[in-house]
Amino acid sequence: MQLAQFTLPNNLFLAPMAGVTDRPFRQLCKQLGAGHAVSEMAASNPQLWKTDKSTRRLNHHGETKPVAVQIAGADPEMMAHAAAYNIERGAQIIDINMGCPAKKVCAVAAGSALLQNEALVEKILRAVHTVCTERGVPLTLKYRTGWSPEHRNAITIAQMAESIGVSLLTLHGRTRACGYTGDAEYDTIRAVKQSVRIPVIANGDITSPEKARFVLDHTGADGLMIGRAAQGNPWIFREVLHYLRTGAHLPPPTLEEAHTVMLHHLQDHHHFYGEKTGLLTARKHLQWYLCGPAGKNHPVIDQLMVAPTTEAQVRIVDEFFMSWRNTGALYFAPSDSDLSNEPTHTRLAA
Repeated sequence: MQLAQFTLPNNLFLAPMAGVTDRPFRQLCKQLGAGHAVSEMAASNPQLWKTDKSTRRLNHHGETKPVAVQIAGADPEMMAHAAAYNIERGAQIIDINMGCPAKKVCAVAAGSALLQNEALVEKILRAVHTVCTERGVPLTLKYRTGWSPEHRNAITIAQMAESIGVSLLTLHGRTRACGYTGDAEYDTIRAVKQSVRIPVIANGDITSPEKARFVLDHTGADGLMIGRAAQGNPWIFREVLHYLRTGAHLPPPTLEEAHTVMLHHLQDHHHFYGEKTGLLTARKHLQWYLCGPAGKNHPVIDQLMVAPTTEAQVRIVDEFFMSWRNTGALYFAPSDSDLSNEPTHTRLAA
């Protein structure tokens, strides 16, 4: 897939998720089939750039190119400055966040709250695009279908972005008011795709190879962005890619591969964050990985939550897989993300 001057390996994107899609996880997903990954949201406020969190989010050392950084904010000049700052530190693509529904983001009129103010959206897009154009860096936009079901403006924003020079749009098929509840609006994504000539990426509730095929066919989108369904299941990218290309299913990862991948991810995570922070932030990834095969009430989950050191976390994972091998199991069944509002493929097709 072509994104401005960059040729991507395929049209499957990892969604930016704060606290999840750090550099170790982005790199892992790319290795397992994601054609593109966008960083966690980086604040546009310069006062936050020197914090430990922001410093880590700006660390792209060793990451497979192109490096895409998502910025968030509500002030055009500040957003332009943030774009320049990140480009100087290795960003090759700038993505603007107008999709985050989190209260603390919308409370400062950023994220999806911007969709209430189309004039401000235009000012931000123009300011950031000018900076990106001067530096030869493409600009992309991730946004939602509107502020609320009564106020959808996805087509208006798409056409505005295209006229300004945005290279690609990613549309999450829900409004800000919907959060992550209800069915994703694939009809709206299809309407947006039909209204512009630039690439459109469909995002929202893409949880299986079959669902991916349906969404591509239904929307006519140029690609797909997968978020929550990749938590604990980075293999989803290669499984979806294989199904889209062949119509056949790949088997789940073997126990040996799952063990190797989890250990590599865990060690990379610990190295990236350091002992104290790495120990704490690894817990959610381990829980996502293991809640499916182990069950939410399996003792290994409790053990990992109270492990006192990173070495203890690694040892517990090793012991879990050794125990599982003794049962004669061959394959690892990754956990599905908790998408309780996910509609079935049958309902969507109807």
